[in-house]
Order: sequence, then structure tokens, then C-alpha cells
Amino acid sequence: MAAPSLNEEKIHCSFCAKSKTDVDKVVAGPGVYICNECVGLCNAVLAAPAEPEPVAEIPWPDRTSDEQILELLPRIAAVSAQVEASLQVWVDRLRDRGVTWARIGAALGMTRQSAWERFSGEE
Repeated sequence: MAAPSLNEEKIHCSFCAKSKTDVDKVVAGPGVYICNECVGLCNAVLAAPAEPEPVAEIPWPDRTSDEQILELLPRIAAVSAQVEASLQVWVDRLRDRGVTWARIGAALGMTRQSAWERFSGEE
């Protein structure tokens, strides 16, 4: 099974979940993607002076309505599915190279059997 090319994948930013068609550029990493808009936001955050007391948790959920969170769910689910599919591609590449299920399982913090059940496609 050949891994799909970046042009064939339904890519979403791993941070904001926007589709690659909704932004100017997407940078790819191993199983993750970040759009130009999120890179810009990251640059702005990094350029700002550090706060004396770091905030313990992200405050936006307290200010977000149920409807806004419900609107985000499909985008978050799409990113989750994208990460899972990418993980499958990487496991398939390792198997094509002859890497054992035991080594793959150990890398993922699971047993050989669990890795095989999750990724082999066999039942």
C-alpha cells in the first residue's frame, strides 16, 4: 500500500483544524501539520513579553458558547482521524521495512499483540 501524497491527503492544520484549502500554506511534520495562520499566531505569542505568572490552563473554554464548541467538534474529529491515518502510514512503512510488531508496540507503549490488532488490518 503506497502512502498518499500530500496533494491527495485531506490535510487539516493540527492546531486550528482548518483545511489546507482554507489557508495559504501548510507545513508538514511527521503526522502533524500547521498552517501559515497558526505559525503567524505562534510568532506573535513568542514575540510578546513573557507574563510574570503563567496561566494554569487555557481560559477560552470558559468564554466559548456551547454552539461554538459544537461547531469545533467536526474539525477536531477530522484532525484526530488525520493523525490516526498518518500513524497507520508510518506503521505500514515500518512493517514494509521488516520491523517487528514487538518493536512497533514498544515504541507506542503497547504490547506486540495490541499493535498488531490495531494496525495489521487482519482479524
